[in-house]
Amino acid sequence: MLFFLLLASLWLLASPAFAQEPAPAVSATTVATTLAPKKQLQAVRITESIKLDGQLDEAAWQQAPIATKFIQNRPNPGPPEKHATEVRILYDDANLYIGAVMHDISADSILRELTPRDNFGNTDFIGIFLDTYQDKLNGYGFFVTTGGVQMDCRYSPAGGEDFNWNAVWDSRTAIKGTDWIAEMRIPYSAIRFSNQPEQQWGLNFMRQRKKENQAFFWNEVKPAIDGFVNQWGVLQGVRDIKPPLRLSLTPYVSSYVNHNPLNEAGTRRTTTSFNGGADIKWGINESFTLDATLVPDFGQVQSDNQVLNLSPFEVQFNENRQFFTEGTELFNKGNLFYSRRVGATPIGFYDVTLADNEQLVRNPSDTRLLNATKVSGRTSKGLGVGIFNALSNDVYATVRHTETGQEREVLTQPFSNYNIVVLDQSLKNNSYVSLINTNVTRAGQTYDANVTGGLFRFANKKNSYAVDGRLVYSRRRGNVFGKQDQIDDQNGYKYLVGIGKISGAFTWGFNQGIESNTYNPNDLGILFGNNNISQSFYANYNKYKPFWKVNNLYTWGNITHTLLYKPTRYQDFNISAGMNTTFTKSFLSAGFNVNFDPAKNDFYEPRIQPLGTYYVRVPGSTNVGGYFSTDYRKKLAWDANGGVRVYGEDARLDRSGRVGYGLSISPRYRVNNKLNFRYSLDWNMSRNQIGFVNGGLDSGEPLDTAVIRTLGGDALLGRDPVDVLLGRRQVVTVASVVSGAYTFNNRMSLTLRLRHYTSNVRYKDFTHLRPGGEETRIDYTRNRDNTYNAFNIDAVYSWWFAPGSQVSIVWKNAGTNFLQANEATPLYFNNLNNTINTPHNNSVSVKILYYLDYLALRPKRV
Repeated sequence: MLFFLLLASLWLLASPAFAQEPAPAVSATTVATTLAPKKQLQAVRITESIKLDGQLDEAAWQQAPIATKFIQNRPNPGPPEKHATEVRILYDDANLYIGAVMHDISADSILRELTPRDNFGNTDFIGIFLDTYQDKLNGYGFFVTTGGVQMDCRYSPAGGEDFNWNAVWDSRTAIKGTDWIAEMRIPYSAIRFSNQPEQQWGLNFMRQRKKENQAFFWNEVKPAIDGFVNQWGVLQGVRDIKPPLRLSLTPYVSSYVNHNPLNEAGTRRTTTSFNGGADIKWGINESFTLDATLVPDFGQVQSDNQVLNLSPFEVQFNENRQFFTEGTELFNKGNLFYSRRVGATPIGFYDVTLADNEQLVRNPSDTRLLNATKVSGRTSKGLGVGIFNALSNDVYATVRHTETGQEREVLTQPFSNYNIVVLDQSLKNNSYVSLINTNVTRAGQTYDANVTGGLFRFANKKNSYAVDGRLVYSRRRGNVFGKQDQIDDQNGYKYLVGIGKISGAFTWGFNQGIESNTYNPNDLGILFGNNNISQSFYANYNKYKPFWKVNNLYTWGNITHTLLYKPTRYQDFNISAGMNTTFTKSFLSAGFNVNFDPAKNDFYEPRIQPLGTYYVRVPGSTNVGGYFSTDYRKKLAWDANGGVRVYGEDARLDRSGRVGYGLSISPRYRVNNKLNFRYSLDWNMSRNQIGFVNGGLDSGEPLDTAVIRTLGGDALLGRDPVDVLLGRRQVVTVASVVSGAYTFNNRMSLTLRLRHYTSNVRYKDFTHLRPGGEETRIDYTRNRDNTYNAFNIDAVYSWWFAPGSQVSIVWKNAGTNFLQANEATPLYFNNLNNTINTPHNNSVSVKILYYLDYLALRPKRV
């Protein structure tokens, strides 16, 4: 298979499509996949000052060339705009100025909902895109809505469109008759560019007319062409500007009041804390920037969505800490960096050993960071360099002797250093090669980890075909934490190679990959299961222009086959397909998908290492699902999706009726342009699911002891006795989220989010899993039913009182309970009542950030 891929890759590279020859004449059938001609706009240097007021009444604006004649991108790609957009660019030694006039039919046609920063709402907007190194892969986006709400983002092959990136810039908007006007000032300190006498940047503009759900670009962006930044025009005329000294300090102070309702011995219910630190941003040169956070405080980030985890894999949580979401596109190359590892739960959190007459008094669940630093940038030759480093301190659990009161500390996390180095070279034709290294070094007698990966993507001159791949090596050395045993997965590797057609109405691709049985990137990355050989083929056929009663049509199909790598055994085979579209008049989006799974072997569910001997047989199944989403321009809009998976009969045991259901409903209501509410309900039920009984068998439980003795009889049959207990169960999970937002103005907002989650597990019978997937029923009477509840409130008041400066007040309320055996209840409202009445942790915090820019503070020259 690998030989076939390499042979096909060489054939494509040698074919005329990849040859560096003049492109042939464009025929009518190839227009959709040919780049539009690149428009050019001349910027005008100014010496007079520009007042940012949304008026464009300075004389310089009238002298600048106009970017106009925008082309529609959605819902119907291709036609010119009917209501003209006019954009001009000015510049001086410190800033780029953008002045835009958006003509319309009437003032009522200009929608202007207010939202918090970086949130698109029911509103018009204008945006500018800059590719300052003109590598056609990486760029910046700056947007402003009719209400003056700012949004900014970075574009890259690794991160796509990343709105977690924030810059400090300014803007003003105004509505004048049937037009609306936007004026933007982007300081050079907000972007990076080379130190050249004359700059030539990639440039594009985007306008949204929400009234008609239309989006337009100045330089046409064709949806059938792979890539976005490569479809921008050119900004010319920017001369004799110097990359400024980019140096800023954002100190913070924060104060917390925490209330813990549990009155444990030796602990206080109410505690207070006062914190201080700073974020530093320093432009090392015109290309590279250092970002550092000293004594960071992440206590105000949104609470994690806690769930009951019945799977053999860990739960992956979203990253909500701004330092780890902003400007990290280089570090996300190859998906080798899972930022939640930095400051995560200590590696010895669950392994604190207690002696007789001892109790655990304190066991911190988070690792406090001392600092974190990242250096990133891209040279004028297209070489991207990223360096990330973070330090975390020792973490100790506190154990107390119940009789003497004497306390001792147990190390759960040693002093650790986290490091990432990335080299990413941009090439022609939307191509690149990258090298990534991640490293975790821990103090003391435990293990260190290192992962090195290489990535590539080569596309032909027409950007119609591409070959891509990656090769990753993982290395771990040392002892298991808290033990003398050596780490047993010292060396491992992963590779993936693919080939495909990437542009046009019809696209396809083929991929093959291997993850060895000892491949482990999880010290700084995340991988749910290794020991795999996989092959997949996908094909898509899309219609981007309106036809019949719809605006577009997207269809896809996929075939995947996986094997266990060592020993080589069948795992899974999957066929899936689907489609979605948007209706022309109602703007109702809808789609469906189908999935066929023949019988498969689940080697991970038994939780037995090494993989291969024990596995759970899963009968064949069919899944059908669908969704719809109504027009968000309406005050009341709905999102809904649902699906059902039906399993075949299990011939070995009487297990008929295995089925899974899922339903999600999410209405949203916009009261006015400042106030909105949203509710989401997710309901899932698995009936007659077969799975590992969490916790396994406990020799301290009398009802378990008898079963353990019975299972030990396997030794007489020449088999190793392994206590793998499977249960047939019904699992019902309900998650409800209510959220609301009131936006006072474009700099001040109040948001509220309430979440209740409940999951109920009720067992019907049990089996003992033997090697080869063999199951035998056992007489096991211990009640293993359980119910998990979680409740969170996050209320956030945010005021951006100056560019880059913010005051935030946050209230958090959190409570969980885990009910087992006879206490577990499947009744939803009983669980809701129990959760609300369970003692909750409460926290109120105030945090003040103040942005200090060296360029604004330095003495003015006379």
